[in-house]
Amino acid sequence: MRIARFSTGEGVSFGVVEGGPGEEFVAAISGHPFGQVQFTGERYPLTAVRLLAPMLPSKVVAIGRNYAEHARELGNEVPDEPLIFLKPSTTVIGDGEAIAYPTALSDRVDFEGELAVVIGRLCREVPVERVKDVIFGYTCANDVTARDLQKKDVQFTRAKGFDTFCPLGPWIQTDLDPSDLALTTTVNGEVRQSGRTSQLINDIPALVAYVSAVMTLIPGDVILTGTPAGVGPLEVGDEVSVGIEGVGTLTNKVVSRD
Repeated sequence: MRIARFSTGEGVSFGVVEGGPGEEFVAAISGHPFGQVQFTGERYPLTAVRLLAPMLPSKVVAIGRNYAEHARELGNEVPDEPLIFLKPSTTVIGDGEAIAYPTALSDRVDFEGELAVVIGRLCREVPVERVKDVIFGYTCANDVTARDLQKKDVQFTRAKGFDTFCPLGPWIQTDLDPSDLALTTTVNGEVRQSGRTSQLINDIPALVAYVSAVMTLIPGDVILTGTPAGVGPLEVGDEVSVGIEGVGTLTNKVVSRD
């Protein structure tokens, strides 16, 4: 099931995206999508609504250097355990929204296509064998990074924390085996990243168990699972897309913030 958060111009709702390519529509549901889904009876062509970020998480927990080739391409060692950092909720934008390049503060802003996990239940200290019970679904993510500031600062907060630096979408796929999915990032139609989730150093059950041992996760929280090799710079005017097999494609334009 594909769960979307959308606007009709008269309000914001959640809905289930149904239908095949070119004939997709959104069937609105009442309330929040966690728990049993109840349809309102309202349906809208997908082309008639504006898709928003599928969730507004209380926190985005990101995992660094979780693909060996990516760690090596930046001259880093593969960490002995998951490297976690936080992105503010204000970094989150949806499909079609603009990434704002802070041109006055950074000379190098990179794309990082990733599979994102959306948490569906309040949880803490989740055993690996029970992780499936707390996952709501999966979506595409772009862990946009001011690479020059990341190298300059002691920690990642500034480099990863600018407004608009966490595009998510276009929706959440709830029925998915995430163990071996193709992930592709393109810039202006040119493939820049091509990897598979089977290349993750720490798989999704291990990541959720690890993060939940540190902090309580609440419904809607997002875990970014890491990016494959091939990261590179974005320029104002670029269009960047992150496509994940079985999920969809997240596309955003880059504009100047200044």
